[in-house]
Amino acid sequence: MTIAASMCCLTGVASWLTAATGRSALRATRAMDIPVLVAVTAGHHSGYDRVVLRFSGALPSRLQARYVGRLIGDPSGRGVAIAGRAILQVGVSPASAHTVTGAGSAPARVAFALPNVITAVRSGDFESVVSYGIGLARRAPFHIHTLTSPSRIVIDIGVPLRTRLMRVYFLNRRHFETGREPHLTPVMRPIPVMTPATGLLDRLFAGPTPQEKARSLALVASRATGFANLSVRAGIARVRLTGGCSSGGSTVSIADEIGQTLRQLPTVRYVKIYDPSGHTADPVGPVDSIPACLEP
Repeated sequence: MTIAASMCCLTGVASWLTAATGRSALRATRAMDIPVLVAVTAGHHSGYDRVVLRFSGALPSRLQARYVGRLIGDPSGRGVAIAGRAILQVGVSPASAHTVTGAGSAPARVAFALPNVITAVRSGDFESVVSYGIGLARRAPFHIHTLTSPSRIVIDIGVPLRTRLMRVYFLNRRHFETGREPHLTPVMRPIPVMTPATGLLDRLFAGPTPQEKARSLALVASRATGFANLSVRAGIARVRLTGGCSSGGSTVSIADEIGQTLRQLPTVRYVKIYDPSGHTADPVGPVDSIPACLEP
């Protein structure tokens, strides 16, 4: 079965899974019959990126996918941080993303090095409804179909943008802990050619892929959850952190990762980073600058 458009459902379901009657029916489903999400993977194919949700047991009987302005947590109702310029939210039911002991059975966050798909972030695992946000470089048409043996939901998302490979810098924990230089290690990412600075920071805040994490690479977020007000003028890149800001006393912070990542652009000589309130040490002049909260 193939489903196309910006909103789609499996057979017999045409609305988002929030109705009280739907919740009541889900509560009655026996726990042993509920499909368990065990993996979220992605890969690039000619003309599209493919995200795959793999389940143990049968497929969930209900699914909907739609574009949203913000990723909202279920049941908290609070915003969930996610990297990207567009968010495709996917909900499946009945399903769970944890084992009978309560341990997570699938990643809460996972980054991908693909042209359009940047990350997948879980936004809910409550009352037999599992939801994820897929962070994209650009909103695009998508198609959904299912496969069996094993049970999979496949989401194919178009790639309506040109990209080129550029470097994103993450902390190398092994180097840092042993005092080996350099502390930052670059990885390659496909970055939109029309908005390279934004694309680079989206990839940075998405974090390293599972394979890169296995190589001891990590994002030092310094409590920031994202960025805003990014501009590049007269050789100076300016960016404000969102969420929070604290170095935690470390000699390496998000400022190091942002600075080295952005300075590869020929239009950037200096980088000024502002805290969530809009403050930085040296807001004027051709010098690098960080806020007090990122000092060691």
